[in-house]
Amino acid sequence: MPQFDDFEIKMLDILQRDGRKPVSELAQEIGLSTTPCARRFEALQEAGIIKGFAAVLSRRAVGLMVEVFIEVRLVSHSDGSPETFIAAVQRMDEVSSCWTMTGEHDFLLHVMVPSVDELNAFVMHRLMRLAGVRDVHTQLVLQNIKGPGHVPLAHLRR
Repeated sequence: MPQFDDFEIKMLDILQRDGRKPVSELAQEIGLSTTPCARRFEALQEAGIIKGFAAVLSRRAVGLMVEVFIEVRLVSHSDGSPETFIAAVQRMDEVSSCWTMTGEHDFLLHVMVPSVDELNAFVMHRLMRLAGVRDVHTQLVLQNIKGPGHVPLAHLRR
């Protein structure tokens, strides 16, 4: 595991809450001058620890009223089905995230669509028709209590 000092941990924590904070303000908050703060910032980017910056959008404000988690089980893992499935999911705009999983299902997808009718069309006419898909289990999100999440950093302070 990489080692981080207190300045870097504070910097990462602040940037997760406000990625648009100018380096001069960031430096002041963590207790460094601007130049060393900028160097640390650039080093964290070059190391791939800071992967980028993005706007966090409200799904409802852009008309995506239905949010679901979909578990997918494949028929086989030895016939190229996983690779085919992954390639197809990467092309599906409705799928915001996809993970491989242990347990009864092989994949977990986070999906957002405008309506229940669109969810039905997505599941029945696109997802279930992918080669190698055995079954799907859909869980409708009623309310998002917390998230999208931040990366916990407390373990770095130990």
